[in-house]
Amino acid sequence: MRISAIDSWIVSVPYTHRESSSQVSRDGVTDIIIRVTTDEGLVGWGESCSGANVESVQEALRACFPMVLGRDPWNREALWHDCFRRGVWNFREGTFNFAWAGIDMALWDLCGKACGQPVYNLLGGLRRREVEYFYYLPYGAAPEVLEAECRAGVAAGYRVFYVKVGLDIGREAEAIRLIRQHIGPEGKIRVDANEAWTVAEATRNLERLDEWDLDLAEQPVPADPVANMIELKARTRVPLAANEGLWRVADAWEVITRRACDVLCFSPYWVGSLGHFHRLASVAALEGLATCKHTHGELGLAAVAGQHALLSLPRIVEGHQQTAAMMAGDILTEALPIATGPHWGVPAGVGLGVEVDEDQVARYHEHYRRFGQFLPYALDSMAAEDPEWRPRPAR
Repeated sequence: MRISAIDSWIVSVPYTHRESSSQVSRDGVTDIIIRVTTDEGLVGWGESCSGANVESVQEALRACFPMVLGRDPWNREALWHDCFRRGVWNFREGTFNFAWAGIDMALWDLCGKACGQPVYNLLGGLRRREVEYFYYLPYGAAPEVLEAECRAGVAAGYRVFYVKVGLDIGREAEAIRLIRQHIGPEGKIRVDANEAWTVAEATRNLERLDEWDLDLAEQPVPADPVANMIELKARTRVPLAANEGLWRVADAWEVITRRACDVLCFSPYWVGSLGHFHRLASVAALEGLATCKHTHGELGLAAVAGQHALLSLPRIVEGHQQTAAMMAGDILTEALPIATGPHWGVPAGVGLGVEVDEDQVARYHEHYRRFGQFLPYALDSMAAEDPEWRPRPAR
């Protein structure tokens, strides 16, 4: 079996509402859908994450194609090595990881189909039969809106509620109070500051917010240097999740071996492959750490690949990250279970176990072609130091 063709399409799929935090202001997901075909007619599908600029990820993919075409899809690690090292992408590891994760995903899908097995079996088999996901609460919502969201989440069966912080601690403390009031004592509250605080600010703010019993706090302080998280971990009783500090395999390894957190919140496309993700999460378990699958916006293919990994990992949290519930559409023929609820069981079928709707791929590719990428920022929120500045359209 040899790889005979690789095709890719940039797609833009809107959210139902804007995602806002101290770091992002985003109205949808722009990713790259990849189709890998073999000389035997098998097809594998993958999804590359876009990052700050989707065209740069697309170009990284195209640079890899000549090193992949004609190769055996079972030799994933050799393919990765040739593209990463011989292709000199080790000098631009973040962009490469976002790109290669989609090819890698398609190779896992292909190999599963070739041997008639689901991806979770190729990763070592089931450790559990179900994974639980979180409810993503909107940042800065009016009290009545926040109350309605909490009630809707509880009614749908969610137990873990996630909200951004890091912009206005007074408003955020009131929001956490309301969340606790409406989800009850058994619900879990998870906050994410996206590196917004100093160590001293994080120590004080987490103590304030923990009045309402936080489940964990995600990346309260800058990830670089890692000493920031190590110092905060010694100062606070709130469990900490590392996030922004896990961009590369070496970064994740340092965080794990220095025990700079309690939970690793990362994803296969950050470290470049399902294999890297699975190995790092397994090593983290040996260090007494748990893994939470991260997302900063993903479509169905990336979500289901993460699900296969979570089903087979030794130590994971409750309440993994998802944006399926806030997507206005997707590129699969069937909606994901987590589009309407917190629980996702074992995918049926072989490979990734999902079918891509190529008409939807074409539709959302046209959306990208007409309107461009969903950027991770809003221009009108910039230049606080220059009130006379106004955004100008790109030429």
